[in-house]
Amino acid sequence: MDFQIALMLAQDGIVNGAIYALMALALVLVFSVTRVIFIPQGEFVTYAALAMAALQTGKLPAVLWLLVALGALTLVVEAVRQARGQEVDWRSTLLWAVVLPAAAALLMGVVKPQSMLLQALAVLLLVVPMGPLVYRLAYRPLADATVLILLIVSVALHLAMVGLGLYFFGAEGSRTEAFSEARWDVGGLMISGQSVVIVGATAVLVVAMFFFFERTIIGKALRATAINRVGARLMGIPTALSGDLSFALAALIGAVSGLLIAPVTTIYYDTGFLIGLKGFVAAIVGGLHSYPLALLGALLVGQLESFSSFWASAFKEVIVFTLIIPVLWWRSLHTHHVEDEE
Repeated sequence: MDFQIALMLAQDGIVNGAIYALMALALVLVFSVTRVIFIPQGEFVTYAALAMAALQTGKLPAVLWLLVALGALTLVVEAVRQARGQEVDWRSTLLWAVVLPAAAALLMGVVKPQSMLLQALAVLLLVVPMGPLVYRLAYRPLADATVLILLIVSVALHLAMVGLGLYFFGAEGSRTEAFSEARWDVGGLMISGQSVVIVGATAVLVVAMFFFFERTIIGKALRATAINRVGARLMGIPTALSGDLSFALAALIGAVSGLLIAPVTTIYYDTGFLIGLKGFVAAIVGGLHSYPLALLGALLVGQLESFSSFWASAFKEVIVFTLIIPVLWWRSLHTHHVEDEE
C-alpha cells in the first residue's frame, strides 16, 4: 500500500461511513424514543433505492401496493380502537394512511415524473409513511413490552419485509442514475460528484436533525420522551405520536440513504440488512443513546471496512462486526445494570 491507495481507501471509508452514520442516527432515535431496536431500518434503504430504479425505467414501483395495504389496515385498526372507546387522532392517521400514499400514487402513477428531483420526492412520499404505519400496526400495541419482546418483533418484521421486497422487486439487483456525474482530480485523487453529494447530504441532514431537536417544540418533546417516557406523558406530551414521528424520521433517513447509495452500488432486495447492521454497529459504539458517538462510530466502521477490503477482503465483514465485541466488553465494565422500566 502506498499513500495514493491509502487516500482512495480513506475516501471510500468516508463515503460509506456517511451512509452508516445516517443508519446509526435513525437507530439511536427510534431506540431512544420507543425502546425498539429497529432491525428493519435497512429495508427502507432497499425499498427507496429499488423504487427509484423502477421509476427511472418508467415502471410503477409495485411496493406502492404494500403502502396502500398498510394504510387500509391502519384505518381498520384505528376504527376498531375508536369503537372500543380509545382515543384516536384521526388527523395524523389520515395523513400517514391516506394523504401521503395518495400523493405518492398520484405523482408516480399519473404525473410520471421525469426529473430526478421529482422522482426522489415521489420515493420519499412512498417510503416515509411506511415508518409510522409499521409502528402503529406492529409496535404500538406492545409499547409496554420488554425490550426483548420488541426485539423479537423486529426480527420477525425484518424477515417479512425482506420477503416482501423479493416479491415486489424480484431477485435482480438495480442501480440508479447518479445525482452528479462530475469528477475532480485533487492531487491525483479522483473525487466523484456522487461522493460529494453523499457526504454533503449526510452533513445537511445531521445539522437539520440537530436544529430540529434543539430549536423546535416537537424536537424537544421527542427528547423529553427519550429521557423519561412516563414523565413526558405526565407533562402532556402524546408519547404515541412521538413514536409515529420517530419512525417517520427513521423512514425518511432510510429513504434518503437509499437514494444516495443506489448510484454507487448495486442494490438487491436484501442489501439493506447488511447496511442497517453496520449502522447498528456504529450505534452500539454510541451506546444506542449518544448521537455524536454514533457518528464517530459510523466513520470508524466505514474506515475499518474500507481498509479491511484491501488487506483481507474475504474477512472484511467479519472484521467490521467483530468491532462489537470490544465495545460491549468495555461498556460492560463501565455501565451499571438497571432493571427494565415497568
